[in-house]
Amino acid sequence: AMRVPQPEGTRGSLKWLQRAVARRPDLLGVPALGPVTWLSPLRSDDYAEYRDAAFLDLLGLGALHPALADFWPRGGPQWDALGRAGPAVVLVEAKAHLREFMTTPSQAAPPSLRKIRAAFSAIQADLGIDPPSDWSRIFYQYANRLAHLWWLRRQGVEAHLLFVSFLGDDTPGIEGPVRHETWEAAFALADHALGLPARHRLSAFVHHAMPGVDGLR
Repeated sequence: AMRVPQPEGTRGSLKWLQRAVARRPDLLGVPALGPVTWLSPLRSDDYAEYRDAAFLDLLGLGALHPALADFWPRGGPQWDALGRAGPAVVLVEAKAHLREFMTTPSQAAPPSLRKIRAAFSAIQADLGIDPPSDWSRIFYQYANRLAHLWWLRRQGVEAHLLFVSFLGDDTPGIEGPVRHETWEAAFALADHALGLPARHRLSAFVHHAMPGVDGLR
């Protein structure tokens, strides 16, 4: 299991997401889900982030440990935030800068990479992506977040994925987008690169919040 304590954020999405969860959870709202109880990152829990079996435990899904091990190798996504909204679970990936979106290809060793590619193949077949594309190479982080959403829903979990894309981060040298259209274009580009159609089987469970950081200063 992997529980990863974090420092109090001083910049970027780490800072803004910690503050949003603590002070302005309204900025992370998803109308379709209703109120979310955030389980991480919490000051009282060392602002820890969770991955692998530990993220399942935090969400009360410990019975899925063996199924997760079959699906994905160790060292899976480290979730920026995790929450529950009634029976639903909410997985969060947060960004404040476009550069964070352009992730490196999977660094997994060959046996792990085979498992990852097998997972991606199953998902692409289910979503009707043809011809298949190599999700382990391009927009890999985005792809593996979608993969975990798909897997949880296959296990019968009412899972939702929330992308939190902050607006107006003015950290010198890496100023973030100030208009939501910029983030929308980035996600559209990633969908296109991954071969995802405008609407697919996971679309209804993927949500976006684009809060301005001015409310978090």
